[in-house]
Amino acid sequence: MLQLFKFKGGVKPDTHKAPSLQQPIGRAPLPPRLIVPLHQSIGGIPNPLVEVGEYVLKGQCIGSADQWLSSAVHAPSSGTVVAVEERVAAHPSGLPTLSVVIETDGRDQWIERSPVDYQRLAPERVREILRDSGVVGLGGAVFPSHAKLAAAKSVAMDELVINGAECEPFMTCDDMLMRERAEEIVRGAGIFRDLLKPKRVLIGIEDNKPEAVAAMSAAVRELEADYAEFEVIAVPTRYPAGGAKQLIRVLTGKEVPASRRSPEMGVQCFNVATAYTAWRAIAHGEPVISRIVTLTGNVDAPRNWEALIGTPIRDFVALGTPQADTNSYLMGGPMMGFELPSLEAPLVKASNCIIAGSKTLFPPALPEMPCIRCGACAQVCPHELAPFEMYWFARARNFGKTQEYKIFDCIECGCCSYVCPSHIPLVQYFRFAKSEIWSREREKNKADAAKARFESRNEREERDKAEKAARLAKAAAAKKAAPVVSESTASAAPAAAAAVDSASEAQAAKQAAIAAAIERARVQREAVQPKNTDALTIAQRKEIEQIEARRAPLQGATSSTDTASQPSPKEEQ
Repeated sequence: MLQLFKFKGGVKPDTHKAPSLQQPIGRAPLPPRLIVPLHQSIGGIPNPLVEVGEYVLKGQCIGSADQWLSSAVHAPSSGTVVAVEERVAAHPSGLPTLSVVIETDGRDQWIERSPVDYQRLAPERVREILRDSGVVGLGGAVFPSHAKLAAAKSVAMDELVINGAECEPFMTCDDMLMRERAEEIVRGAGIFRDLLKPKRVLIGIEDNKPEAVAAMSAAVRELEADYAEFEVIAVPTRYPAGGAKQLIRVLTGKEVPASRRSPEMGVQCFNVATAYTAWRAIAHGEPVISRIVTLTGNVDAPRNWEALIGTPIRDFVALGTPQADTNSYLMGGPMMGFELPSLEAPLVKASNCIIAGSKTLFPPALPEMPCIRCGACAQVCPHELAPFEMYWFARARNFGKTQEYKIFDCIECGCCSYVCPSHIPLVQYFRFAKSEIWSREREKNKADAAKARFESRNEREERDKAEKAARLAKAAAAKKAAPVVSESTASAAPAAAAAVDSASEAQAAKQAAIAAAIERARVQREAVQPKNTDALTIAQRKEIEQIEARRAPLQGATSSTDTASQPSPKEEQ
């Protein structure tokens, strides 16, 4: 039997999971309009592939991955694109993000789909298929999964961990997914196994989910011939056991430092919902266009729903019939989630739970009082940090000291805020400090780049001055060394020849100077190319194309003039 380990700290809040587990997963109805943000994962912003008025099919790619650490986005249903514009996002800031708005036609017509025999393909090609299918971590981090499916070259992969812990209160989407679709989860984990080649696969599930443990164990037994190295393990219930590093610690005993990635320790971790969507993408050709979302809290009908990405949250929460005293909505759990800025925001790949709140369910926060340095926050921190020290320095804006106390090791789990007797929102202070440090780093990088450009320009100017001085000195020396021209007719011819040679040399120096100036101008133009053109709207791109089209004839005319102004070889002679 596998030996289990413990992680330091953690808390045991009330789970509130039972209400949403009374019914099977439902299928949310098709909304009249879908709002699909193009940026739904960590990494680059996908490039829009559709325009207003274009008809799209269900599963059609509408945003392509713009770089390796990015993931594609697809149309959740068939219909007409009515806008490609900034829309409010499901984010604590409430800032808008570029989105594709689709007016659905009700037919829900799919693109042509075909399964893939991934075992006949090169691993790199399988990773590309997962990237282009929009497979990302659905446990909340939304990290592009294909980027995690390359093992470290210098370290053998010992364990693949499949995370079914789901420790956050209220949240039951993974629990129901494991109960109802266990076999597809196991097969999806098999894809990850074949790519990473681990020695064993460990599926960790908290022991307060006996039905999920039984379902996953039965699926592994039925598929034992192909999945003999799989093992389903019930882990002790303790928040945040569902954190990747905490679950790795419990199952393997390995501690992953903040400065290192888990593959460097010979282990990798994926959520059960991520494994499920990977199997659907490979075996059925279905990109990620929907996910299981828990709707619970202050509603009459809590339940888990399979909802399309892009469904307006206002339409989604109506399925649960919110009670009259509902005054807020949270996305995620009460420990690490956030209050939604607007119900006009859509569901995204990171939307694993929507909680309707009320004053009874979530009483108003008590007034913040001074820190009494009791140390309770340090006792429950799963990363063994000193939250009270980080709090003091974050409040004093001494961000250098917060980094000395390893503030970036903080996973913002909320355990410290949960136990604080002074009701200090510690996590908010830590988020503020991190954002300030990142902002200052960006400003420093910009300043360093500007300094480098300034010094490069000065060096270029000094070099040009030195070259010009050398040319003038050479010309003066040539003039001084020329023989004195006599007034006699006999010496007139040599003097004329010397004058012609001097003129030819001056002309050659002039041509070299012109060529050097053209090259410097080209280098300067390349150096000042705009760097903020990564996330342009379609209208902005069209405007740039029109400007370039008008500029091209002018550049051609300038080039022709420059060519015509240069003397021909005969003229130089």
